[in-house]
Amino acid sequence: MKVLVVDDEQLLVKGIKFNLENDGYQVATASDGLEAVEAARSQKPDLILLDLMMPKLDGLGACRKIREFSDVPIIMLTAKADDMDKLMGFEHGADDYLTKPFNILELKARIRALLRRSAPKTPERSARMTVGHITIDADERNAYKDGVLADLTAKEFDLIELLMRSPNRVYSRESLLDTIWGYEYRSDIRTVDVHIRRLREKLEQNPAEPEYIQTKWGVGYYFKA
Repeated sequence: MKVLVVDDEQLLVKGIKFNLENDGYQVATASDGLEAVEAARSQKPDLILLDLMMPKLDGLGACRKIREFSDVPIIMLTAKADDMDKLMGFEHGADDYLTKPFNILELKARIRALLRRSAPKTPERSARMTVGHITIDADERNAYKDGVLADLTAKEFDLIELLMRSPNRVYSRESLLDTIWGYEYRSDIRTVDVHIRRLREKLEQNPAEPEYIQTKWGVGYYFKA
């Protein structure tokens, strides 16, 4: 996630940048309202921290111009605590408001909350999925071959669901052991091979020449879509 920090107090900007980068954010900076508008347009940050009182163009003007082309979350930073100033910030398009001096932990909490609320909603995953003659139903935890129920164990179903949900992604045997069985089976790499063989016998038309449950030699297994 990229955060644009806009303030003419360079010491404050430096401190915010240091703390956010330590939390894994990318941080861009600007020192006046005009720079803020240009940076918002060119760098497309995920969130903007915008000071209210700045040279060339104040925070309200910058916020208004940014809103002409972007709905990026904006937190206004200001030394003014008046309710009217807060209302003006919201009227011009700010999403949150923080009065200086502020606790850096509170700032980071507000950033996380805004980013969480503004994150695009992931489409609900369909419980039922069909590829060719193989169908799985996550709600029923059943698998079907040409519409006929296949008698899978719990681990066999977990394995085929993982592979089908990430088509063409190659999983190493170690990765499959960790994901499906956990670390207690880490020493027995053959566990994966046995379950793959059983899945082919139960779901493939010709287990000797599988169409979907494929081997990447020297690497692991994948589901061919």
